[in-house]
Amino acid sequence: METIKFFNVYKIYEGNNVAINDATVTIEKGEFCFITGPSGAGKTTFLRLVLRQEMPTQGQILVLGRNISKIPESQMPFFRRNIGFVFQDFKLVPRKTIYENVACVLQILGVPFREQKLRVFNVLRKVGLQHKLKAFPPMLSGGEQQRVAIARALINNPTILLADEPTGNLDPDLSLEIMEIFKSINRQGTTAVIATHDKELIKKVGGRVVCLDKGKIVDDYYIAGGN
Repeated sequence: METIKFFNVYKIYEGNNVAINDATVTIEKGEFCFITGPSGAGKTTFLRLVLRQEMPTQGQILVLGRNISKIPESQMPFFRRNIGFVFQDFKLVPRKTIYENVACVLQILGVPFREQKLRVFNVLRKVGLQHKLKAFPPMLSGGEQQRVAIARALINNPTILLADEPTGNLDPDLSLEIMEIFKSINRQGTTAVIATHDKELIKKVGGRVVCLDKGKIVDDYYIAGGN
């Protein structure tokens, strides 16, 4: 079953700036997929379309079997509960503890406090940071902050995990460490879609690779990893 399907999708901004150009692609349930290409190729726009932070100018996008253009605004919070999003710049709140940063989604959803504590601890354990519950983001390294951001994206057990240049601010060793976390999450059944321009990282990690250039899909292949 496909998780994400683009069918002849265009996204055109003001000034006839074409960000996505006639994209047709299917990402199956449980896939580990890189979206790659040079700066300005349309990688971020692709992810924003999946999350429906942007609407297609033309064409259809199905996410988890739903046409995103037809989802009422009132249903968007429920739709987005199925999708975790990791940003390049972490987007952590510096004055809140790691626990508070990760728990915020559960608080919004009204999850009971005892369950919040258990779920936050478990998800931080997944990324190896359960001992940092009471720390604040400025006290952590860049790699640790990114792991907190991943934990926050996973707290609601999403079906899809999207990541936009998640290793852009990290050195190669830390980048591989972060990718191993994504791989382990993917092995548990979560569909992972990661935008990156880092070709060396893709060769080392492996997976499906969808290449964009000026908004157009120019290649789509699998690579074993470990190269």
